[in-house]
Amino acid sequence: MHCSICQMDIRNRSDEAYLAWLKEVRRVAHGMEDMVDQYLYLVGQEHDTTGCFFYLKKGFKKPKSMFSLSTIASKVKEIERDLTHLSQTKDRWVPMTNSGDSRYIVQMSQELASNSLSLGEEGLVGNEDNKQKLVQWLEDDELARSIIVLHGMGGLGKTVLAATVYKKEREKYNCHAWVSISQTYTKEDVLRRLIIDLMGKENVPAAFATMDFAAIQETLKRHLEQKKYLIIFDDVWTPEAYTDLFGALTENRNGSRIIITTRNSDVAHLATPNRILVLEPLSKDESWVLFCKKAFPNHKCPPELKTLSEQILWKCEGLPLAIVSVGSLLFVRDKTMDEWRRINNQLSWELINNPMLDHVRNILHLSFIYLPPYLKSCFLFCSLFPEDYLLKRKSLIRLLVTEGFIVERGGSCTMEEVAEGYLNELVQRNMLQLIERNSLGRIKLLRMHDVVRELAIDLCHRECFGVTSEDYRGGRLVNGISGGRRLVVHKLSNTTNELISSMHHLRSVIVLDNMMQMSQPQSMLLLASVLCNSRYIAVLELNGLPIEQLPDAIGDLFNLRHLSLRNSRVKFLPRSIENLVNLMILDLFNSDIQKLPRGIAKLKKLRHLYAEKICGLFERKFPSRIALRFPKDGLCNLTNLQTLVAVGADDCTMHLWKLTQMRTIRLWDVKVVQCEQLCASLAEMQFLSSLAIHAVDEHQVLQLDGLNPPPSQLQKICILGRLAAGTIEHSPLFQLNLTELSLHWTQLTESPVPSITTMSNLTVLWLNRAFNGEELTFLPGWFPKLKTLYLQDLPNLKSLVLHEGTMVNLETFWLAQLDRMYGMRWQYTLQQ
Repeated sequence: MHCSICQMDIRNRSDEAYLAWLKEVRRVAHGMEDMVDQYLYLVGQEHDTTGCFFYLKKGFKKPKSMFSLSTIASKVKEIERDLTHLSQTKDRWVPMTNSGDSRYIVQMSQELASNSLSLGEEGLVGNEDNKQKLVQWLEDDELARSIIVLHGMGGLGKTVLAATVYKKEREKYNCHAWVSISQTYTKEDVLRRLIIDLMGKENVPAAFATMDFAAIQETLKRHLEQKKYLIIFDDVWTPEAYTDLFGALTENRNGSRIIITTRNSDVAHLATPNRILVLEPLSKDESWVLFCKKAFPNHKCPPELKTLSEQILWKCEGLPLAIVSVGSLLFVRDKTMDEWRRINNQLSWELINNPMLDHVRNILHLSFIYLPPYLKSCFLFCSLFPEDYLLKRKSLIRLLVTEGFIVERGGSCTMEEVAEGYLNELVQRNMLQLIERNSLGRIKLLRMHDVVRELAIDLCHRECFGVTSEDYRGGRLVNGISGGRRLVVHKLSNTTNELISSMHHLRSVIVLDNMMQMSQPQSMLLLASVLCNSRYIAVLELNGLPIEQLPDAIGDLFNLRHLSLRNSRVKFLPRSIENLVNLMILDLFNSDIQKLPRGIAKLKKLRHLYAEKICGLFERKFPSRIALRFPKDGLCNLTNLQTLVAVGADDCTMHLWKLTQMRTIRLWDVKVVQCEQLCASLAEMQFLSSLAIHAVDEHQVLQLDGLNPPPSQLQKICILGRLAAGTIEHSPLFQLNLTELSLHWTQLTESPVPSITTMSNLTVLWLNRAFNGEELTFLPGWFPKLKTLYLQDLPNLKSLVLHEGTMVNLETFWLAQLDRMYGMRWQYTLQQ
């Protein structure tokens, strides 16, 4: 039913009768979904404790599950009647347009070579002059602080222009910050974000969390008083949004600059005289250049498509976001006149007949309609997060999997890998913006453009897909929203529990506010609201809430697949956790849980377990940690585990070899006597890509030669602890062509660098207490792909020699606690 809804013709969506009928279809579909989940749970119960003979022996009591199955049978008949009624209603009262052409929904072409079509430098087509002018204003000799405003309608590339220049110029200032201002900003929140960015989290005052607005304002003012600073206020909607902050921004004569991007001409008047850039729509020629870059693999339009391309491009009216969206859509279409004529005609109909959406949203709406069904839910889900929210790839993938949006493909390809492919497609289609890649070139951070998010939120409401806490005001959901299956709480408030209680069919509750601003009793009430009103819930994230105890009732959430108590105060898990047989992700990172209950062994579907708490990694003493304790034989049945971060070696040595699906593992408290068995177990993990081994103390000498052969897919290694002499030179583990290598407290007598020069793919190298010698040398040709080098706390290092031609792609060079170093020879231009 969901797939049928997704594929219905776009033109029906302006018909009121159709929308009313569709609402009823969704209601019935949601009821069916609940019924199927309950049925699957009941039939999956143990027969020896719920079967009929068991209850006959207990006194002829009819089992509760039989009542439930009877109720389900009644619901099936009710749903059949509803479906018959809906079918009759559609045929009689809801005439619908049906194009019948499945070519409108196609798979991404395998010929796509690019990993990203996101707006970047090429999104500045037509804005080269503005870029040069903006750089000139930032680099001129004017000492007085100036306010620069980038003004224009949404989608013209104001943020892209500001971000491009900011990235290149920020290091020329003593401090810098980028803050996005939403329409519902608060002065205190903005100032707090500014202070954290400008001072760094580790340098904020001790009483920062409890400061009132006046104290925060004074703190920021004192910090900026003698500094040359660069601050970007992105997407400012009203002049008051800036004037409210004006008193905290010191007007010194150190060459400071403030850049404001806005769609509002009133805000533009805040600019220093002659310091305003008005971005205009692209000219016809500029639009054509950008369109061809996005629509054609070779950036050239075939002659037979030129007229249709010009007609489509004309409707974009020079708006870069619209051009990029439509061009990206056309990129994956058949390059035929019939196909492009269909798109042109469909787009024309929408632009003429849909009065509810403006020009840009019409085009973006079309981009959504043309998404394959498997991408639509993923896209809508991303829109439930706040404006300008940075989506982390790993976290987002886990949520998409447990939400049930990912279709398993079989073979060795995991659902997580499929989900990553989905995100790549959304980036390629410019529905999500790529912000940062990791050292492997994979997506690290994403965001959704504000204009795109406005469309998506509207769709979430109409599709009953989900809501946010921002949609609940005055004791009800605003604008006639009829609820949804998902709730993302952007900011906790006194009405959060009321909102949860009013939604009885929630499948997901995600709390983003991790500042622990809610009291412990309030947090427990929130949790109680979820347990009482959302029996079918699949995703529950309560990160950062000061919850100290998880009630036994958590075991009643039979459909729960994702439970996150990250950064909470929970000290133990109840025995009822064993009832969560569908649980796939358990995130206890930085909680107070030190030991798992015996019932953890029953969670056979568990794929990712996070329970790490580490302190002192950046201090000059051996890092302390609290290792997660497993019950005896607790790992035996968890053969679906892909991530285990982190576990004490004492509890996993005997059964680690069974975890053959492991991709990421972090082992703590490793002793030398355990190394042989650990190496044998790790060798069985053919899919392992990330390995971390932490010794129990700085005196244990880790023996890793036994890991032979090592897993062939291993890309990242982190060792914390002393290594036996010759390990780097001779162990097969260090003969792999890794991409990241971190050596902490290995205390080698010889430099490890010459022995790892065969790692030509290495992009990150971290040496912390790794080497006790006096000189490090990097010769020409070494580490051609290295982008980041960390050298920390090398106690005897006196000289560092970087020859010309070594690490030719180095971007970030981080030096810390090198107390005895007096000489360094190098020739580099670095980003950091």
